[in-house]
Amino acid sequence: MRDLQNNLSLLYVTNPMCAWCYGFTPVVRRLRALWQGQVQVQVLFGDLQAHETQPLEHGQKEQLALSWHRVQERTYLPFEYRFFIQRSFVYNTEPACRAMLCVRLLRPVLTLEVLRAMHSAFFVDNIDLKDTRELVRLVGLFGIPENLFLTLFESEEIMQQLEDEFAFVDSIGATTFPSIFLNTEDGPQRLTAGYVDLEELEQRMLQLL
Repeated sequence: MRDLQNNLSLLYVTNPMCAWCYGFTPVVRRLRALWQGQVQVQVLFGDLQAHETQPLEHGQKEQLALSWHRVQERTYLPFEYRFFIQRSFVYNTEPACRAMLCVRLLRPVLTLEVLRAMHSAFFVDNIDLKDTRELVRLVGLFGIPENLFLTLFESEEIMQQLEDEFAFVDSIGATTFPSIFLNTEDGPQRLTAGYVDLEELEQRMLQLL
């Protein structure tokens, strides 16, 4: 490991209901732990079928299942494939992203931990992250009071802030989730668009220094 003269700032663009993000969040957490005090990670949320209103069709389920298998083969993380027997699941990620934005504002140091819990809830426990009651329960596990969370979660301000974040993420070219960017004087510089392992991520980070 190489010492850094200045702290590095990374942008982790993710989504709570993205399978490859589920695989990548442990990589980001390990990177932050290994480079503690030298690397700061800011989590941003990208628009993955936010505001979707139509249930998944058969072909979409097949594509999702294939993606889940690929993530599992690469990362050895568990998945619960009974998800695909649901007949009318609407893959709308906006409520989960909005909940995570609330967490980032209320308890910023817990952002990656709550994100990991949401990934697990969705991909392993088949929890519907569109259900406000489930979101309240999940953030409550991390000590965030229900009234405080709901006041922010249901506000027009947080809804607009999330839309602004979606637009910012799009403006820097983060159209693939997960993505990692290095904050530089010239703006965010992409380290990866898509999953990479820890060693590869560290190599790319050092190459841009």
